[in-house]
Amino acid sequence: MARAPVMAAGGIVLWRGAVPLVAVVRQRKRNEWVLPKGKLDDGETPKEAAHREVLEETGHDVAMHEFLGTLVYQSGGRTKVVHFWRMEADGGPVRKLMNDIKAVDWLTLEDAIARLSREYERVFLTQIGPIALAAAGLASPPAPEPPPLHADELDAALQTLTPAEAASVDELRHGLLQKVRAWLRGEA
Repeated sequence: MARAPVMAAGGIVLWRGAVPLVAVVRQRKRNEWVLPKGKLDDGETPKEAAHREVLEETGHDVAMHEFLGTLVYQSGGRTKVVHFWRMEADGGPVRKLMNDIKAVDWLTLEDAIARLSREYERVFLTQIGPIALAAAGLASPPAPEPPPLHADELDAALQTLTPAEAASVDELRHGLLQKVRAWLRGEA
């Protein structure tokens, strides 16, 4: 019989300043750096749990904003489902950190991503962090990817290259072709 997933909630907690900062917390038990989050208590909504957990783990009361997304992963042989909201801290801490948390650090988005101990949280923050900053008006949203070129558009673009640029493209094609061939032969 399948076990029910563990339901949890947390926040991407921002601090406004000359450079916006993101909160990460260090767990006492595993000594890992993680995003602030935790399990729902009985009768608690995910949004209520997110607010409570962030207060307990960062010591800061926060303003809750929009829902940012859900992270699902395996933990202790069970599926864990964590809902995240954008939050903002203002002012100093209003309480001591809970016993499970050793420290809280406020880092730039890039440093917070690098500090996180778990790969799935790094990937999540890499995707969601810029969206949270943009929603807070602290950074521009990621630039949309340009639409792919059709073959005839690509041919037209390639014809505008200088001879040096064309040689560089040919070198790149040749190197890529060699890598694909090596991969197909099982050498890569």
